[in-house]
Amino acid sequence: MDELELMLRLLAGLVAGVAVGWQRTLHRKSAGLRTFGLVGIGTAAAAGLFSETLHPDAASRVVQGVLTGIGFLGAGLIIHRDREMAPHGLTTAAAIWVTAALGCSAGLGKWLVTLTATALALALLALDHSLERRLQERLPLPARDDEAGSSPD
Repeated sequence: MDELELMLRLLAGLVAGVAVGWQRTLHRKSAGLRTFGLVGIGTAAAAGLFSETLHPDAASRVVQGVLTGIGFLGAGLIIHRDREMAPHGLTTAAAIWVTAALGCSAGLGKWLVTLTATALALALLALDHSLERRLQERLPLPARDDEAGSSPD
């Protein structure tokens, strides 16, 4: 792989990360444009460098390690507030992980996958909680056994 190709892969990882980060910035989330951009370019660099210089099995282990490791960054974004039962930051943590995958895809030169996955991620992030609430109102879930007062078997 020549240097121009590697630069294009890094740029694609950066653009994918910035696109997702911009959406999170617009919603005033703790991780935004810079964080997502760094994740995208960093994972593109790791995947791009190791995809050509190592045995294919080694490259797949690099990608696996990156995607596992980025989970720790995402875990740091998830918080549980004392007065609320639901944790916060799950969507941002998931978006960080997806951005890492986008960066890996860009770093491996998978242009169509990178473009399509970025568009799909942005489409999902565009959905807000009002849609989820409307779906839950129209399609209520049955009560769980522990909520209905029955004892476990």
